[in-house]
Amino acid sequence: MSVWHLALASDWRAALADGSYPMSTRGATIDQVGYLHGSRDLAQADAVARRFYADVAQPLVLLEIDESRLTTYGLVVRLEPADPALPPAAGGELFPHVYGGPLPVAAVCSVRPYVVPADPDGSGDVTA
Repeated sequence: MSVWHLALASDWRAALADGSYPMSTRGATIDQVGYLHGSRDLAQADAVARRFYADVAQPLVLLEIDESRLTTYGLVVRLEPADPALPPAAGGELFPHVYGGPLPVAAVCSVRPYVVPADPDGSGDVTA
């Protein structure tokens, strides 16, 4: 399974120099949050981008993380509600969260430039 993660291009460049990526989500580290936020597919990543990254002027990249590589580094993926501290809502959407520490750059199998897509119905509602 692939886990998808949106990143500021500048954060990813720094990770390449350091060998690991410390960010959980925009503006928060894995140490602060406890895990790396991910998406299970491109549609989920697009919805997250529209909700949380629509105002970002900096270049973004989309990381494709190979779950089998994560286990090599002792990291584990759990499918959870967006905020795992809250009880799961009936039928609520689940997201892959990566636990165990910073993301080794070697666990990333592809990186592509990313542009936040327009909302699909044109309503201006960017909630995921």
